[in-house]
Amino acid sequence: MRYIIYGAGAVGSVIGGRLYRVGREVILIGRGAHLKAIQDQGLVMRTSVENLNLPIPAVGHPSEISFSKEDVIFFTMKSQDSEEAHRTLFALTGGDLPVVCAQNGVNNERLALRRFRRVYGLIVGPPSSYIEPGIVIDEAAPDAGVMDLGLYPQGVDDLAKQIAHDLKASGYISQTDHDIMRWKYTKLVLNLDNVTSAIFQPGEPADDIVQKMREEALTCLHAAGVESVPVEEMLESPRKYFKSVEVEGSPRKGSSTWQSLARGCPTVETDYLNGEIVMLGALHNVPTPYNRAVQVLANRTVSGLYPPRSLTMDDFMHLIES
Repeated sequence: MRYIIYGAGAVGSVIGGRLYRVGREVILIGRGAHLKAIQDQGLVMRTSVENLNLPIPAVGHPSEISFSKEDVIFFTMKSQDSEEAHRTLFALTGGDLPVVCAQNGVNNERLALRRFRRVYGLIVGPPSSYIEPGIVIDEAAPDAGVMDLGLYPQGVDDLAKQIAHDLKASGYISQTDHDIMRWKYTKLVLNLDNVTSAIFQPGEPADDIVQKMREEALTCLHAAGVESVPVEEMLESPRKYFKSVEVEGSPRKGSSTWQSLARGCPTVETDYLNGEIVMLGALHNVPTPYNRAVQVLANRTVSGLYPPRSLTMDDFMHLIES
């Protein structure tokens, strides 16, 4: 098989780099300065034990690829960019190639199923960073992190097993799951705090806010009849879903949402994380003031009304109480 990694930022570049390193055929689809740096000098991938320079092929648009029936597409862009990517790829392939949603949130799979015949959901467990063009930081150790997958909405097939096999060969802990969305909904609950390190001043005590956001989320999931794995089961799993280490010379500076703001991206993923909970609350008559407040603040930050990491708990409580 050949893996097409569509959306080569932090997560996509690390997945592609690991697969490429163990001999799998990989093409990255990227953009901007990151793409140019990879094309000019290869992908630099730093881990806790080594620095790699990988001459991995990279293009700027799917139209530059001659697709074949052996291709598997990994969508690794942020959720707000999925619709455009799906539309572009569908026009080129007719939706016949299998697609893997290696993304946070739970909207990507159902969006993909509008166009693609075979859709797989994948848990993105490994922490990674990308701030400087051409360089990504793989912060998972001793294993590369958990990358379980399964068919959407449910099921497992031979292709899912083969993908899991290749991910394991590249260092990930990966297995198939017949009901992968149970895990993805729990990962959504855990990802609700991605926004806090992006909008609040360093040192602001956000733990209570995070707890309230997660309580709102769990109430919404229950009201909607959505099954999920208990948060404690995911956090305490012996398979170590969220094990990360600091890479020498490249300390982790913030969540993926903060990384987007630091790179000057015009959008953030908050509408598909906290916004998913706000939507469920609206549909099922569950109040979600904490998730709505951080969603509003994140959008004001990305719009330039506030600088990143400038807000205080007083700003947050003022919005909650208004």
